[in-house]
Amino acid sequence: MINPKKNQISTVESPCVRNCCLNAEDICLGCFRHINEITGWQGFSQNEKVAILAVCDKRRNEQKPC
Repeated sequence: MINPKKNQISTVESPCVRNCCLNAEDICLGCFRHINEITGWQGFSQNEKVAILAVCDKRRNEQKPC
């Protein structure tokens, strides 16, 4: 994705927080991505990554407190 103001290519960074622990649904409790979203991250387009991050936010907000 090109940032028109800076003429630079920007990328969507991985939400990984280096706290990987999968729950029963294979969702990481650190970044809230599904295992398929984690392993496929490098192959996703920028738009797909943005959509995944939105799903991760939803999962995080739905997470029940311990």
